[in-house]
Amino acid sequence: MNYTHIRFESDFQPALLFRTGVSLHGHTLHSKESLAFIYRLARQVMPLRFALERGEVRYRKYYGSSMDLSRAWWTPPLSAHQAWKLETREIQQQFDINALVSLTDHDDIEASAMLQLRDECNPVPISVEWTVPWGGTFVHIGVHNLRGDKARAIMSDLAAYTNETSEIPLTNLLETLAGNRDTLIVFNHANWDEKGIGRDTHRTAARQFAANYKRFLHAFELNGLRPWSENRSIFELAKQFGKPLISGGDRHGTEPNTILNLTNAATFPEFVEEIREGFSDILITNQYLEPLTMRILQNLEDILGDHEDHAYGWRHWSDRAFYKCADGVIRSLRETWGEEPLAVRLFTNGIQLLRHPQFKNAFRMAFAKREAVVL
Repeated sequence: MNYTHIRFESDFQPALLFRTGVSLHGHTLHSKESLAFIYRLARQVMPLRFALERGEVRYRKYYGSSMDLSRAWWTPPLSAHQAWKLETREIQQQFDINALVSLTDHDDIEASAMLQLRDECNPVPISVEWTVPWGGTFVHIGVHNLRGDKARAIMSDLAAYTNETSEIPLTNLLETLAGNRDTLIVFNHANWDEKGIGRDTHRTAARQFAANYKRFLHAFELNGLRPWSENRSIFELAKQFGKPLISGGDRHGTEPNTILNLTNAATFPEFVEEIREGFSDILITNQYLEPLTMRILQNLEDILGDHEDHAYGWRHWSDRAFYKCADGVIRSLRETWGEEPLAVRLFTNGIQLLRHPQFKNAFRMAFAKREAVVL
């Protein structure tokens, strides 16, 4: 049986029917987020193109070779504990229900493993967003609640497949994951062409992946940072393959996840059992209904802003972005650039105007158009 019920915060009080809110798919400073997308963005945005060119000149001056942003990445600002507290507090205070939080960094389980050392966070699932190369692109699979005693060994096998050094077939890896009844496997933002190979080409590849491995997939994600038109297209995938929809906030900054699951389960394994049996209750929060462009800008402000309480002391955004240089050494962009290029500084200062209420209101009016969220 397959049952998905989608509710809206504006006309529903979760505490009337449910005891627990579930926050899935959130990122911490352990995630490595590729900067390669800047090449595509720079072709469309002149100031960014100029900033990139200036950065490349500085890099060539220091290291005598060209800069390649496929070797660069940024990291979200929040630690595992900060992210867990943010999501937990939002569910408890906003909706007056208990919270279950599953953090899924890219190809890394350190955040959830560290949370297990804190009594206040337990029991917390060990989870990951796994990057799977596929059909000229890649797909992201949310793997929630790995077996604690085997989590690191499993993660090693998954990472080898991501790096294309694995001798274990993909079917075997998925079969091992699905073999644990307490593990949940989610196809995250299936129709997002993140690599930029072309929307239709990517969607064809994603559909083929789902067709090949549907017996191992338990749900398709509605993503809190993707437009509703794309999320709406996931309905068809879920229907075609007989799977429920599930929430996934995809938080990278300090905005709590905007799409949640609701349940009467008391533990994460109980929640997993519900989803595996095809039952899913999803809550679309009011924040998700805000103009997406404004929300993306706000996330950029979080990412590019200063964070005085950063767990590793990486206060400035350029401390939190890294590049593997031609000599093989990984350096922060602050180290790589020396002095931050003027064009980059102007761009980041412009984004940080969002800190000021008058500018925030101006941005909100400029991007006031909202996408109609209809079922």
